[in-house]
Amino acid sequence: MSFRNITLKYSKIIPVLFAFGILCSCENDVKEIESLSKKKNEPISRGKDVELIYSEKSNVKINITAPIMEEYGLEEDKYMEMKEGIKVLFYDSLMNVSSTLTANYAINRVAKKIMEAKDDVVVVNDKGEVLHTEHLVWLQDSSKIYTDEFVKIQTEDEIIMGEGMEANQDFTKWSIKKIKGIINIKEDSDSLKTN
Repeated sequence: MSFRNITLKYSKIIPVLFAFGILCSCENDVKEIESLSKKKNEPISRGKDVELIYSEKSNVKINITAPIMEEYGLEEDKYMEMKEGIKVLFYDSLMNVSSTLTANYAINRVAKKIMEAKDDVVVVNDKGEVLHTEHLVWLQDSSKIYTDEFVKIQTEDEIIMGEGMEANQDFTKWSIKKIKGIINIKEDSDSLKTN
């Protein structure tokens, strides 16, 4: 075997060994990055069967309950996640429940004062009107709720379906942006007869 053949063999092996060495030396860095990213996604605090009460001049305005509530982030990035659902009660000035909101998931962006409810969101007001949607945003500063997604609102005598909706937070005044259909609910007098 000539000296030239040995040199060629080594010239092919050295880059492979060098690349392998880099990968091995990066192993600790990758693990370190993974552990840091996991720590970043870990909650600062976690509570079970949590109840939050918002009051104004000693009058309860809002009551929020959640089976699990996790707090993440710091200062302007702080948010609370309710991964197992949420129930919100809105009260009127006489401390009566004016509406309820339930959802299977919610996130409260504390600094921005914006809460999002997702996955089977249902809002019911004291008139018995019921809103169904998959995503609802609650702007706490302006006391408004809205969505750009499909909505179905059932009133005493009709079901209205559409895209997008805006309302006050207790859902006593609302409007659908793009109405897609209206179903009138009529009671059949024959079905009400008793034997």
